[in-house]
Amino acid sequence: MSTAQLVVQHLPYLRRYARALTGSQVAGDAYVAATLETLVNEPETLGRSTNVKADLFRVFTRIWNSLSVNGQTEQAQHDLPAEVRLGQITPLPRQAFLLSCLEGFSEEDAATILGVDVSEVRDLVDEAGRELAADMATEILIIEDEPLIAMDLEALVEGLGHNVTGVARTRTEAVKLASTKRPGLILADIQLADGSSGLDAVNDLLKSFEVPVIFITAYPERFLTGERPEPAFLIAKPFQPANVSAVISQALFFQQSARRREAPATA
Repeated sequence: MSTAQLVVQHLPYLRRYARALTGSQVAGDAYVAATLETLVNEPETLGRSTNVKADLFRVFTRIWNSLSVNGQTEQAQHDLPAEVRLGQITPLPRQAFLLSCLEGFSEEDAATILGVDVSEVRDLVDEAGRELAADMATEILIIEDEPLIAMDLEALVEGLGHNVTGVARTRTEAVKLASTKRPGLILADIQLADGSSGLDAVNDLLKSFEVPVIFITAYPERFLTGERPEPAFLIAKPFQPANVSAVISQALFFQQSARRREAPATA
């Protein structure tokens, strides 16, 4: 496959990224067009690496960062609610968050694209996660049987601006709490105090309503086998607060985006 064909193959993803970054399909497409013009006029800018996608995003980033207006936090009204939130995040953290969490680039590739080192990418994603979490405050149900971990999680999510609806130690308690006040997100341990399963508790709850779920476990390898449906969001114990913050932001961001895509069109 030629380089041109590879570039075309990655264009839908670049357009998605550009739209999320700029908050506008028109503006995003304009930057993508400018990127393609650069590649036509300066084909050597793509480099000779085998990672054409990362090189394409790197060229796009160079163009986007070349305009001083993109160094400012956007306050204008944009097309989608999730994109309004993204537009209010400081630009470089916004780029790092989208590259890592939306486009799935590794930390190394994201660092290359942005022209920073890996440790800075981690700091930028953490910063973006905190800014997003604060702007998408919701009600969170914690399902965790270890008191100290539950207290740490409660303090962490409240520090991000969320409200904890309750802490459940068992499957039965989780169902009872959720029936009293429906959460907007669930943080669930998998092995609970009475021998019940956080997976079963979550399945009980999702029969009545649909919210993002983040599972926390000391044994992630048991659930990341590729042999069955796996949790979309999984955090390993012992966890880092920055990791929890970023994953909460991912879960809420993608939920808002999915709801907008699934909403029926109106005349």
